[in-house]
This record gives sequence, structure tokens and C-alpha cells, in this order.
Amino acid sequence: MEKEMAEDLIPGLPQEVARECLIRVPYDRLPAGRSVCRAWRRELGSAAYHRLRKRAGSARPILALAQAETEASSLSFSGPAHKYGAAPLSSAYGVSLLDPSAGSWAKLPPIPGLPRGLPLFCRLAAVGTQLVVLGGWDPDTWAPSDAVHVYDFLSGAWRRGAPIPGPRRSFFACAAAPLESTVYVAGGHDEEKNALRSALAYDAAADEWAPLPDMARERDEPRGVLLRGSFCVVGGYATEAQGRFGRSAEAFDPAACPRTCAADVSGRMYMVRAPGGHVAVREGDAWRVAAEVPEEARVVGAVVAAGEGRVVVLGSGPGPHAGGLFACVLEEEEEEEKQSNEGEAKGATWTKMEAPKEFSGHIQDACCVVI
Repeated sequence: MEKEMAEDLIPGLPQEVARECLIRVPYDRLPAGRSVCRAWRRELGSAAYHRLRKRAGSARPILALAQAETEASSLSFSGPAHKYGAAPLSSAYGVSLLDPSAGSWAKLPPIPGLPRGLPLFCRLAAVGTQLVVLGGWDPDTWAPSDAVHVYDFLSGAWRRGAPIPGPRRSFFACAAAPLESTVYVAGGHDEEKNALRSALAYDAAADEWAPLPDMARERDEPRGVLLRGSFCVVGGYATEAQGRFGRSAEAFDPAACPRTCAADVSGRMYMVRAPGGHVAVREGDAWRVAAEVPEEARVVGAVVAAGEGRVVVLGSGPGPHAGGLFACVLEEEEEEEKQSNEGEAKGATWTKMEAPKEFSGHIQDACCVVI
């Protein structure tokens, strides 16, 4: 029986030329592209296609933000959210997307079955072309959730993931190893406000959870980053400390205010230091000052690494009359262009962009998806 001939990606064009066209499809048009025909569905969903996009420079780092909906103030909330609900807790949250290269903003469709929007204080992580939303609190009752929701940028749809194994935890560290399709979770506190040492790994491809070794100490409200292949848990505090953050960190190798930490793919860790509003960079065992945060973003909402040597600070200006939300992108020159550890980096430049009014809401968490 003769083998069926391969279907042309674009009739009349060689396959190599057709692929050159397809790798230029914008990330937000991939779901529509996959619905054109079976050949496009196979091609746009293949690992080889996404490797080709990256090599050609067509892949984009997209920031996903758990952000308050600015038009949600008229929503009615019950339970603790109504009784104690000063902004931003009385707001509904959704996922906003920022393309820092193009300066464009968009919103993901809401998660089915969640009429109040995202769970409060949920965590975001990115693996491949998927965004994973983990845990959080029910917006009405403030009960902690073990739910996992996964958005696939290729299909343009949400699915429900396997729930986080108990105990139900809040304010935990979270980071992802995108190439391994793995999300790591550690610390936080249980429903009795006891700080936790336990850690877990979620395989998004298999939709399975596995336990990890416990951390050496309890860590409530820590920050998680992936640093040179290790899951690093920064800061946090023990049960009896109640908000007094420690200065230590510990790492799990799978092969300061921690909220302002981020790590890029080259192994550099960034942190916005206060007072003074400087971005500090840790390379090896030393910290150095990279640049001063622009006044427009001095009240920091999130810090996200968006590629090698590139970090985005999202925030607003200080004081009661500050403006809206700004996304400030810091790009550094190569290592030989930098001054000593005590100085400011040569050629470190900021690109500032003000968010449209509908994207100016409070940010609870953020991550970067490369598509």
C-alpha cells in the first residue's frame, strides 16, 4: 500500500518557504492558525516548529499578570470579601498579557466556572506554551483552593489540572522549569496559618504531582525562582515570626522582600532594593547595582525577567497623586560593558510604557511565557 504523500503547508510553495511564513504567525493568532487545516495543526503544534520560531527570533516573551479588573468595582461580593473588602481585595482579577517588545496589552478569556475571576493570591507559572494558575483564595469566602487551571496558547482554551495535594496552602513559593514542563511549589502556610516546609513538583504534560524533599526550615510567603536549573526559595518566615522575613534562601536541584526577585535564563537574579529603588543583580556570589528604578514605577507591583539581560519592573509612582501603572523594561549591555560591583552598569537603558487605563489594576503575581 502506497504511503500517503505529505500535505503541502501552503499550496504552490516549497515546505521550507511555507515554514518561513508560518513561523511569523503572531502568538495570539496561533489558535486560529491551527484551525486552518490538519497540516497547519500538526505543524504549529510541533516542538520542531517552536524551536524554529526561537532560532528565527520570532518567539516573543509575553508577561502574564494576575491583575485587578479596573471595571470590576461595581461587582457585589459576599462573605469576608464584603465585610473586610477594601481594595484591592474587593476587585475581581483576570489574566492580562503584556508584550514588552511591542508595548501591546491584551486579556485572556476568563476561566470557565469562576464568575468572580481568578482566586485571590493565586500563583502563575509558565511551562512551554502553557500558563498554569495555582491555588489562591475563593474571592467570596477567602477559603484556600487546591485548584489548578492551565491555559494553552496553542488551543486558546483553559483546562482543569490535577489539584494540589494537601494540605491546602496559601502564599507559597512557585517557579517553573519551562523546558521540563515542571512547576515547583514550596512553603506557604496551611489553613491553620502554620508555616510549611513541604515542597511539590507538578508535571504539566502528564498532569501529575510528586512530592519533593522538605526544606530545611518553614517558609511562609517566600519567593520562588529557577536559578541555573535549581528551584531556589527566597526569604519567608517561620510560624512564630509572623511577617518578619528572613534573609536566607535554600535551593532544590532537580538534576529583602522576596516579591521583587526574578531570575533570567542565564542564571542572573534580579531584585529591586529599597530604600533607593535600585535594581540589583546577583551574578555568582556578588551583588551589584544595575540601575535606578524610574520614578514612574518606584512603588513596585512585580518584577519579571523577560529574556537574558532583560527585566521588567511593573509599578506606579510614589505618593497619593501618582500616575497609573508603568511597565519599565531594563536592558543591560554585555558583561564587558559593565563597571565594577559598586557602580552602575554602562549602557543599562530603560524603556518606559504606561499601561492603558483598563490595564492599570493592582498586580498580585506575574510570570513570563515565551511563545
